[in-house]
Amino acid sequence: MSPLDLVVTPTGVRFFGRRFPCTIGKGGLSNHKREGDGATPTGHHHIVGMLYRPDRIAPPAPWALPIGPGDLWSDDDRDQDYNQHVRAPYPCSHERLRRADPLYDLVLITDWNWPVATPGGGSAIFLHQWRRPGYPTEGCVALRRDHLHWIARRVAPGTRIIIPRV
Repeated sequence: MSPLDLVVTPTGVRFFGRRFPCTIGKGGLSNHKREGDGATPTGHHHIVGMLYRPDRIAPPAPWALPIGPGDLWSDDDRDQDYNQHVRAPYPCSHERLRRADPLYDLVLITDWNWPVATPGGGSAIFLHQWRRPGYPTEGCVALRRDHLHWIARRVAPGTRIIIPRV
């Protein structure tokens, strides 16, 4: 492990010599992630993308991509685009990336079950803003808004996310 790795610990995310409180999935940590279990997958993952709401925030990094009104993420494990960024109209089950709430104003995309997804292996595992302290996610890692923005300005594609096995 290095200070440049994002390390999820019982007391928060360690990064660049700092610790940031975080929340994880309502299903806890899992060594065997499955679609819909609400668990955050353990292992070594990487940041592979960054998305942001250009109508709400400035680009947090030069490589960040804007989230548009038609941007979605497929969570239908029977579809060929499972666990992929897709666009509306999209007939299969999906998650809307442009939300009314601020949870996805800034999203760090991980390589969990990506780019070639195993059907049912879990989708849309992101780092994003939390609803409030202690409120669990559906499997993501969530942080306070200012902490997420601080981290986003310092990560790069390929930054490791380490979530120790349970």
